[in-house]
Amino acid sequence: MADALVVAVTQIGVSEKPLNSNWGPDVELYLRSVGINFPASWCAAFVYWCYQQASIKAGFENPLIKTGGCLDHWNRSAKLAKRFSAADVAKNPALIRPGQIFIMDFGGGAGHTGFVVAIDGKYIITIEGNTNIDGSRNGVGVFKRRRPIASINKGFIDYSL
Repeated sequence: MADALVVAVTQIGVSEKPLNSNWGPDVELYLRSVGINFPASWCAAFVYWCYQQASIKAGFENPLIKTGGCLDHWNRSAKLAKRFSAADVAKNPALIRPGQIFIMDFGGGAGHTGFVVAIDGKYIITIEGNTNIDGSRNGVGVFKRRRPIASINKGFIDYSL
């Protein structure tokens, strides 16, 4: 849903209050949208919240899995959306499209997620919550970033199909 990406753009610059707390007025809204009522990693909640806002405006039910877990989202999304694994994308980068959600796996249950805004050669331009300028998976705000496609080691989810 392209409207979720439009919502994400409006959130660029939102930051935790205080920094490094995984909390603050806006972050709390993201987390509460997936039923989390305490400071926690919030990138997946940010993606869900953006879809929720777009769904409300469009009058549709939010198609995303209601979860704060990136890998949980990946694992449970197979029946709801088209997914492209990192291996699929390595063979055919043209599978990546703006509006898709990327999923990264850092092992031990830790992941990271955000929106694809554009493709720039071997890179994607993204909007991500709970990151920072250096690309942390547990940062301090919502940023627009540039990531190597090869760094997306889990895959991409497309809810527009």
